[in-house]
Amino acid sequence: MIKNKMNYSGSFYPDKKDELLRYFEFFSQNQQNINLDIKPRAIIVPHAGYIYSGMVANIAYSKIKDLKVKRVIVIGPSHRHFLTGASVSLFDSYETPLGDIDIDKEFGLDLIKKYDCLHFDENAHMEHSTETQIPFIKNYLDTKVLEIVYGKLDYKELSKILSNLFKDKDNFIIISTDLSHFYSLEEANILDQTCIDAIKNKDLIKIDEGCEACGMVGVKALLKSSKELNFEIGFLDYKTSFEVTKDKSSVVGYTSFLLGESVGI
Repeated sequence: MIKNKMNYSGSFYPDKKDELLRYFEFFSQNQQNINLDIKPRAIIVPHAGYIYSGMVANIAYSKIKDLKVKRVIVIGPSHRHFLTGASVSLFDSYETPLGDIDIDKEFGLDLIKKYDCLHFDENAHMEHSTETQIPFIKNYLDTKVLEIVYGKLDYKELSKILSNLFKDKDNFIIISTDLSHFYSLEEANILDQTCIDAIKNKDLIKIDEGCEACGMVGVKALLKSSKELNFEIGFLDYKTSFEVTKDKSSVVGYTSFLLGESVGI
């Protein structure tokens, strides 16, 4: 069995089970209570080290902890490896400190056959934007996963894939992105608010007017599909690294959202 190894455990998140579980317990005990009348179909979450963005991500995952789906498709940008299109993980399983998760390899092979922009590039999957989501999934859900890491890719192409994936209620989508990077706290708040407002309003024009997000392709693809499918979007949280570092001179922004059908549909 070929495993997708943990490349960022011990740095972005704890590599010991007990310590990781303490993180999740702390996040859950200290997060705000938000009620949204949305049937979950997707979330947007950050992917920094857990001490910085874990609380923001955890709010989103706590909203889907009782979800029953066959597979969770985790989509994030490649930070270190150049690729055209997107790579679909074809390993057998994904390692986590909480135990392995099966990868839905057959489903991944079907996607590659169906879409020209998809392929498998082993080097693309040493990627923190997606790996940081896997322990959350293992902790909160009983499901298979599929990891998609994109490089140079038009958001409209990715949106076509997402819209087709949403036709199957057994698919759940996770879009991974951080917001602005290394601005002052004041500058970051302004840039990030532009992004947050654009996401709330599914505004594909405004999101290009001052918003900075490393996962912009994934976010825009999800917004386009959400407009087509009439999904509701619920804002969950926004924080910056300042809350941990106390350094206002250079921060990174993080946000999370829940997307899906209105309750009653």
